[in-house]
Amino acid sequence: MLADRLARYCQALRYGDLPEAVVHEVKRRLLDSLGCAVGAWNAPPCRVARLIAQTVKAPQGATLWGTGHKTLPDLATFANGGLVRYLDFNDTYLSKEPAHPSDNIPAILSVGEAVHASGKRVIEAIALAYEIQCRLCDAAALRPRGWDHVTYGPFSSTLGAAKLMKLSNEQTVQAINLAGIASMALRQTRVGDLSMWKACAFSNAARNGVFAARLAQLGMTGPSPIFEGEKGFMKLVSGPFELAAFAAEWGQAPALGESQSPQFKIMDTYIKHYPVEYHAQTAVEAAIALRDELMEAEGVRAIDHVIDVEIGSYDVAIEIIGRDPEKWQPATRETADHSFPYCVAGALLHGPVTLQSFGPKRLHDPAVRNLMKKIRVVPQPEFEGCYPKTMPTRITIKTEAEKTYMRQVDVPVGHPGNPMSDRDLEAKVRRSAAGRLNRPRIDRLIEFIWNLDRVRDIGTLMPLLRI
Repeated sequence: MLADRLARYCQALRYGDLPEAVVHEVKRRLLDSLGCAVGAWNAPPCRVARLIAQTVKAPQGATLWGTGHKTLPDLATFANGGLVRYLDFNDTYLSKEPAHPSDNIPAILSVGEAVHASGKRVIEAIALAYEIQCRLCDAAALRPRGWDHVTYGPFSSTLGAAKLMKLSNEQTVQAINLAGIASMALRQTRVGDLSMWKACAFSNAARNGVFAARLAQLGMTGPSPIFEGEKGFMKLVSGPFELAAFAAEWGQAPALGESQSPQFKIMDTYIKHYPVEYHAQTAVEAAIALRDELMEAEGVRAIDHVIDVEIGSYDVAIEIIGRDPEKWQPATRETADHSFPYCVAGALLHGPVTLQSFGPKRLHDPAVRNLMKKIRVVPQPEFEGCYPKTMPTRITIKTEAEKTYMRQVDVPVGHPGNPMSDRDLEAKVRRSAAGRLNRPRIDRLIEFIWNLDRVRDIGTLMPLLRI
């Protein structure tokens, strides 16, 4: 049964199985996530989640980031998870089902703090959660069946929690059963005009995962077999699937010279360069380059003379960010950062897309809205089959002077094929945290994460996040 296999893998994986590159990548993802979280401190859904969590005090629990308040780990997971996700700036994994695997990190830090886990144990649990979620995303697509990608989240989060809580094999199986039975999420979260719930969808899934692990620890059992059962996950949600081999599946790294086990999936995940849905990353890069070319050729007012903008893309990108009518009339930040026309219009008019690109003033800017009316999104047959190895976007602009400008970008900065440097990642964190944390605190936070494997208790991280 798949639940048994997942539990065995959870039990077997050890920090010593993780290559140095994987440990470093975990640190990069944690640093990136914390920067996103601090930047989202005042966001409306994050305030709501924090208010809910603050109604419960648990001195031996987990900290609500940015505060000194400790609550139950599952409530901390919900509140802190919304912070990581809100700006749509945390990492991404693209496969049969897309995901944002760093959404697991708040659950792991919340449980890790409650059990006084070391930095190495936290690294181990994060690598495990990435491995589980990404392999599930490789195995079966949920989106065509009407389910949201966060439906895989309770499994990965509960396994990360189980690892930190040192659950037995049987307890871990029951945690998986409990995580899966009542945690299905509808795809409506990402259709049409997007709501504040987009930021909280995975944090709720992860909250369920942490709660399931705690229940299993205390002896609760769950329905089984959760995946293969007559009314189980495969029959009703995902369809039948097989999971490929996990990296170091039996807890043993291959000896030098032997055939290598599969690469840890965290190495295949993507860091975002711009705070937009990942399929728009190449579009923004192409639009910025076109803006520079236009201004050089026709002057600083060149964008005013654009009469047509064609965004050529592939089917998955168009389905997610270039199809719904709401993408041309975004009423919320959540819809705007999932809109091909909004992201491209903003980049053409103002250059690099930043967190400020989605403020109320820019969201309702007449110049942006007028340019969006000139934008078309069309499928490119030659792009079929490229995704997710590459993510090509071709933007073609026509001007009143009957001139045509075209730019195509295939692999965005932050993609495994075009990695973001550590220095650029640190700069991203500094920009995101500016105004919330002073420079010396940001310096200490960055240093703390780079030395995470030497940390004895992850709880010592929390004062560095105090706003």
